[in-house]
Amino acid sequence: MASSNCFVLAIFMALSLLNINVGLAARHLLQMPPALPGVTLPPLPSIPNLPQPTLPTTQPSLPKPVALPPLPSMPTLPTMLSIPPLPSMPTLPSIPTIPTTIPFFSPPPSKTSP
Repeated sequence: MASSNCFVLAIFMALSLLNINVGLAARHLLQMPPALPGVTLPPLPSIPNLPQPTLPTTQPSLPKPVALPPLPSMPTLPTMLSIPPLPSMPTLPSIPTIPTTIPFFSPPPSKTSP
């Protein structure tokens, strides 16, 4: 387990150092002069002219829609069986009401009288 953690750490460090070198190389290339004197590039080849395709000016005629056959009639559904009514719910016992106000007690008597 510890060896795999060390391996992952070593790979992470190697990739970090590799990215630093790539960044420094990019900066070095950006700071170089634009072109070397006396070196010329060959001219680019010209793009040949391609023939233009001709498009038809008239649209082809579409086939005429045919009449659809009538839809089949709905089959007859079976009649529902008679289901006995559900029994009535029993009545629940009444729950005593909870008081909504809290009574406040009087403060204790003071030791000195005013």
